[in-house]
Amino acid sequence: MKFFVDTAEIDAIAELNGFGMVDGVTTNPSLIKKSGRDIIEVTKEICDLVSGPVSAEVTATDAETMIAEGRKLAEIAENIAVKVPLTWDGLQACKTLSDEGKMVNVTLCFSLNQAILAAKAGATFISPFIGRLDDINLDGMDLIADIRTAYDNYGFETQILAASIRSANHIADCARIGADVITAPPAVIKGMVNHPLTDKGLAAFLADIAAADIKIL
Repeated sequence: MKFFVDTAEIDAIAELNGFGMVDGVTTNPSLIKKSGRDIIEVTKEICDLVSGPVSAEVTATDAETMIAEGRKLAEIAENIAVKVPLTWDGLQACKTLSDEGKMVNVTLCFSLNQAILAAKAGATFISPFIGRLDDINLDGMDLIADIRTAYDNYGFETQILAASIRSANHIADCARIGADVITAPPAVIKGMVNHPLTDKGLAAFLADIAAADIKIL
């Protein structure tokens, strides 16, 4: 399973990248705006930092402008994936851009029907939003499982990019179901290392080492 980092913070991306934990990055204009920097500038810096896909989102809602923005974003670097919303206009933009050989991430997916349409339109990635479904008392993992089944049934090459990840448990569930990619904030990815028994075992080990006065260096 690939790990994409959902942030525009360069330092956070660089830290995880140093551990081999970054296969790509997802970001959006609002995340970049929080940094107070230019969208194109920050996106270019991220693309230079990581070799995998970097999702850069269009701001338009009509197909014609989305296509124009997507082409401009794709000029930033070869590893740009143009992010478009799952609307009819977004699907039209997806079809046009994917036919031109550009990677496209279709976002804001909340149903299997939507995911099938995105795959038919040639999406490179489909982004089902797990946490937002959970927020309205639906099981986001059920959607991941449904998409996995449908895509496998018909040989769709679109990759399932599980988004709106809120916890390490979400990531574990996605791995069990077979999501191709997860995108999560740095804190959630780093939180995967935590387990109370690891902490307890390490504390006991350190106590034994101190009692025995063992030193390697």
